[in-house]
Amino acid sequence: MSRVLVVSTDVVGATMAGPAIRALELSRVLASRHQVTLATPNQVEGDFGVPCVRYRHETLAELAQGQDVVMVGGLTLAFSPGLAALAVPIVVDVYPFTQENLQLFASQPMLVRIQDSEALLRGVWAQLRRGDFFLCFSGKLRDFYMGMLHAAGRINPYTYDQDARLRRLIDVVPFGLPQEAPVMRAHGLKGTWPGIGPGDFVVYWGGGLYDWMDPLTAVRAVALAAQQNPTIKLFFPGTRHPNPSVHHMGILDQTLKLAADLGLTGKHVFFNDWVPYERRADFLLDADVGLTLHLDHFETAYSFRTRVLDYIWARLPMVATRGDVLADLIASRGLGVVVEPGDAEAVAQAFLDLAAMGDLRRRYAEPMESLAKEMTWQHCAEPLMAFCDHPVRAADALVGYRFQPEERVATSMVPLEGQLRKALASLRQGGPKRLMRDVRAYLRWRRGA
Repeated sequence: MSRVLVVSTDVVGATMAGPAIRALELSRVLASRHQVTLATPNQVEGDFGVPCVRYRHETLAELAQGQDVVMVGGLTLAFSPGLAALAVPIVVDVYPFTQENLQLFASQPMLVRIQDSEALLRGVWAQLRRGDFFLCFSGKLRDFYMGMLHAAGRINPYTYDQDARLRRLIDVVPFGLPQEAPVMRAHGLKGTWPGIGPGDFVVYWGGGLYDWMDPLTAVRAVALAAQQNPTIKLFFPGTRHPNPSVHHMGILDQTLKLAADLGLTGKHVFFNDWVPYERRADFLLDADVGLTLHLDHFETAYSFRTRVLDYIWARLPMVATRGDVLADLIASRGLGVVVEPGDAEAVAQAFLDLAAMGDLRRRYAEPMESLAKEMTWQHCAEPLMAFCDHPVRAADALVGYRFQPEERVATSMVPLEGQLRKALASLRQGGPKRLMRDVRAYLRWRRGA
């Protein structure tokens, strides 16, 4: 049994966004075999199944004392240099926030954008240099971070010898689903939410409104579809982020304004603050279609829309924009309709076609059931569980090797062990004459350096 400290970058409570949900659910899975503490930036009220403790970045190193594993994400290592300096194995849950912020700050002055971009990249650099084991959402994102790890010198002969597939350095741990099927305790929408009737066809947005998403196309599509089928309604469950420190999203104001300008607010488009985590099934099971639309840009290519996992959990057919790995999954497994970015007419037609089918959950039950079994938190967390079963520092960290980006400095910093290995290889390959020739060549190079 390992002692594991999981650090959540987001607030844990009755209402939670994706980062907090992920930290909590992975903590719960790990707690089945290990002694887990969940560190949160807020004071947690209530029982969440694992011990919770509030932290500040300056106190994290103290909390990590005596732990066998620490799992972090976001900018934690950059903000907590004391934690990074400890010898404890650190798991880094990498997330493409640098891509998101390129879109989030797109309307800001260039100086602000450059400062933000450079600050985030320094935070990523702190992750890459210190992490012993890295987690990511998808195989595509793993490829992205493999390139970054290689450029940072973390894919090197030491880590390669530890595991030639490099799964010991970075592996895929997607966002997961509960093992238990969702159960509706009370209607969240139909016949309950003002303006949504018991027989209406509800399209569910399934998450917050962020600047890299495309809720404007969703509103325009409902305006078009409702002209032919007035029972079609669009519900946005999360407009007020649980974490007050999260940047205000300009797309929220634009969406509210567009819905109002089109006369849809309270009639065909509805907005809620944030659905409590424990009540999300009441809303998901009261919807007919799950919706995820995004723009066509850099962030999309490496995104992993966690709201899609809730749709799969609730067996909701989906309408999605192409361009990310989950849209590919929706198309390949027959889970709904995939459309081009920004195509309101195609989205509207998808709503009309699905509304005309009737009994959608029965029609989509089989592919949803098989996929849901593959995506439980217990299954997704297997690489993380395996690391916590036998935690150890990365192979290059164990010998004190650190890549320096300037060639001459890097060579001068090669550990003595590496020089001895080269000498033994020369001796085996060509005997004393080869060894002396290689030594003389090395010394000539060093004098030139």
